[in-house]
Amino acid sequence: MKKISIFFLILFIFSTNLLADENIDFENWKIKFKSRALSTGISEITIDKVLVNLKFLPNVIKYDRYQPEFYEDTKTYVSKRTSSKKVKKGINFYNDNNQLINFIENKYEIEKELLLALMGIETNYGTYVGKMDILSSLATLSYDKRRSEFFTKELLILLKLIDLNQIDYETLYGSWAGAFGFFQFMPSTIKNHAIDFNQDNYIDLKNTEDAYASAANYLNNMGWNKNLPCFYKIELNDKIQKKYLNVSAKKLNNKKSLKYFKKYINDSKKIESIDDNLKVAIITPDKDIIPGSDTLTPAYIVFDNYEIILKWNRSLRFGLAVCTLKDKIKNEL
Repeated sequence: MKKISIFFLILFIFSTNLLADENIDFENWKIKFKSRALSTGISEITIDKVLVNLKFLPNVIKYDRYQPEFYEDTKTYVSKRTSSKKVKKGINFYNDNNQLINFIENKYEIEKELLLALMGIETNYGTYVGKMDILSSLATLSYDKRRSEFFTKELLILLKLIDLNQIDYETLYGSWAGAFGFFQFMPSTIKNHAIDFNQDNYIDLKNTEDAYASAANYLNNMGWNKNLPCFYKIELNDKIQKKYLNVSAKKLNNKKSLKYFKKYINDSKKIESIDDNLKVAIITPDKDIIPGSDTLTPAYIVFDNYEIILKWNRSLRFGLAVCTLKDKIKNEL
């Protein structure tokens, strides 16, 4: 018993020392970051106001290494996020905000079902927008070496938005990855696509008006086409070459016309009404979940609209979940 107690004591001391060293390194990172921020034209007043409160958040590193997109199989991931309860909550949210949502649908030509699906999956219709200090989260990920440059740029953009008084510094609580508001916008997305829809001289992405208009504007700018499909689940035969099977969301490779792929699809009748000339890709998202597997199932034909959802979140399963929930909501409206 004493040996076990001593072991945990040693482990505690070791972990505490590691964290102390990490905090020292993080403080040194702050100094270097301030110099870079100043060089971009952000005021020293804003930088100092933010830097003094930045903390290294060890849990953010853990979350970054263990995301559900990386370990949940497709059936589990999608079913969790497209339940009948989620659909019902989406319908209720629409009924409470239908005038606004219908107006935005017509103005930006983005289906209300898609907006409802995205908000439902991202924040459960605004009921869970995240409680992390976004600035500290971004700083921690900027300090971390895995994707340092990406998160450094996001943090600099957020500081600039604060400097320009476009967003409220006091409200910046959201996801561990630095995403904010009802639709979980990263700072670069806020900068490029967010809208002050209610014209109160302030972009508030925790306000339904600004959030919905900003999400619709973002999708419109990315080229979403309401007249095209997102994906179809298919049954592949074993004649298909492996090079046509996409397992990563980073980039969909070896796209061909729908007509070309039909010879590899056993149940191609379900897509007979779709234009044969459309360029499509095939994804088999569980291949990277099951090590060493050559699985051909589940498999999906995906269209340009699906790739637009990937720009929102680079996860094959996220794209499938959004489009699945979209269709389920549409069936109930």
